[in-house]
Amino acid sequence: MQNFRGSFKLYVLGVLLFSNLFIWSAVFGEQGNILKVVFFDVGQGDAIFIESPNGKQVLIDGGSNRAVMRNLGQVMPFYDRSIDLVVMTHPDTDHLGGLLPVLKDYNVDLVMEPGVETDSEIYLEYKEQVKTKGIKSILARQGQVIDLGNGAYLSVLFPVGDTSDFETNTASVILKLVYRENSFLFTGDSPQVIEKYLVGAFGNELDTDVLKLGHHGSKTSSSELFLGFVSPEYAIASVGKDNRYGHPHKEVLDLLDKMDINLFRTDESGMIVFESDGGTEYQVISSK
Repeated sequence: MQNFRGSFKLYVLGVLLFSNLFIWSAVFGEQGNILKVVFFDVGQGDAIFIESPNGKQVLIDGGSNRAVMRNLGQVMPFYDRSIDLVVMTHPDTDHLGGLLPVLKDYNVDLVMEPGVETDSEIYLEYKEQVKTKGIKSILARQGQVIDLGNGAYLSVLFPVGDTSDFETNTASVILKLVYRENSFLFTGDSPQVIEKYLVGAFGNELDTDVLKLGHHGSKTSSSELFLGFVSPEYAIASVGKDNRYGHPHKEVLDLLDKMDINLFRTDESGMIVFESDGGTEYQVISSK
């Protein structure tokens, strides 16, 4: 019996030591100079995850349901239950719905939104969760810069000011992520009228490596003028398979083909991961 107890103690110590080594190897394995940008497959909706080179984490939108939770579980370690920043680009269900379980189950330091409000049940629940959990909330405004560390940062390009009277898509938060020589542009559901404004306000500064197509590739976004100034190498259409809206629209697909812009679609590629060291090369990974 004494030998059994001794062996059992050694076994338990061995398991604990192995678990400890596993956790710390995972922690140290995350450190480095790699920026990760992940376009989640959440069906007909947007959800984008960013992990900066020093480990700061951002979630832009959450799709319409709990599918975002499964996606987060694939890119975040099981022990990590915190997110530094959650951005709600606008309060439509296909962008906001999945943020409710995220706010409930994760410790979120800061939320950002455009300031346009609705009387929908899902938006009211979102506001209540932010209040109940004591999460700091700010309004996105042009000129704000969020430092993600190690040279990575997010710039707010839109809105410019008060959006309380805006239609929800028109109020979408537009962000540009920059890491050394690489950049990503996230456009929410912004229509062409806002794209035209951005061209006038920023011109060639819009030049970006990876563009998240506005409004899931709808013909109401992604004008030829805008695409010309953004001049992306890659475009992402976050869409559901056989969605009833016909996204991405043929007009947009033809334009991307005409301009030699490489397209990735979440309905065809699943989760799409970009990894960059800030140089000129990307590693692009698809889950399918």
